[in-house]
Amino acid sequence: MAYGLLNGKRGIISGALDEKSIAWKVALKAKEEGATFTLTNAPIAMRMGAIKQLAEQCNAEIIPADATAVEDLENLFTKSQEVLGGKVDFVLHSIGMSPNIRKGKAYTDLNYDWFKQSIDISALSFHKMMQTAYKLDAISAGGSIVALTYMAAQRTFPFYTDMADAKAILESIARSFGYRYGKYRQVRVNTVSQSPTPTTAGGGIGGFDKFYDFADKTAPLGNANADQCADYVVTLFSDLTRMVTMQNLYHDGGFSMTGISEEVMELIHKGE
Repeated sequence: MAYGLLNGKRGIISGALDEKSIAWKVALKAKEEGATFTLTNAPIAMRMGAIKQLAEQCNAEIIPADATAVEDLENLFTKSQEVLGGKVDFVLHSIGMSPNIRKGKAYTDLNYDWFKQSIDISALSFHKMMQTAYKLDAISAGGSIVALTYMAAQRTFPFYTDMADAKAILESIARSFGYRYGKYRQVRVNTVSQSPTPTTAGGGIGGFDKFYDFADKTAPLGNANADQCADYVVTLFSDLTRMVTMQNLYHDGGFSMTGISEEVMELIHKGE
């Protein structure tokens, strides 16, 4: 059921790789709620994914951009305004990648060049995106910027290795830039800490399946899925959340506030 929450709003959605992607679901939901937007991803990711299919479904133009390259981001915001016919009202940052995780490097044996890539791609790209938009004055007053994150920024999950550090930086950037963008144009900046979600990116993390089950059994509402995350993100793009900014918002069925559940205790007891 659509509510028209984004009627007349323009946006940029990054990171949609395939229909498992949260960004993909956000695009479909934003379209359903009345928004027009451009889609963007790194050229290499676009070759791997099915973003053209999503663009057709959403009647959206694709603007390739390497989010670590300021020149690409300048083109993204400039061209998006031309395509959409005005300033942007919302932006989704759904970008993250760790070469160390992909290549099986332990946290105690990181390749530091790859670590720098993790930080650049997964966190500094968020700052670069906002700094570019800020300098171009590309986002409307009262606009909204949302980045996807994970609770490993606050708590230790061994399998998340250097991505945990990248997410911690991402969330700090949201607070620091959120203050400045709020003062400048009343633009909101928030991060959404989603449940473990079986996306293509998530599936590349060792032990993901076991942790997914653990989180599902711990959270009183169970794990939030990608469609539900998209619903939540759309509310943050809408005018209903005009006074919410600089927040890390947990969308995880209550996992982040639960010490241990009865289901997990029963599993531990059975394993004795």
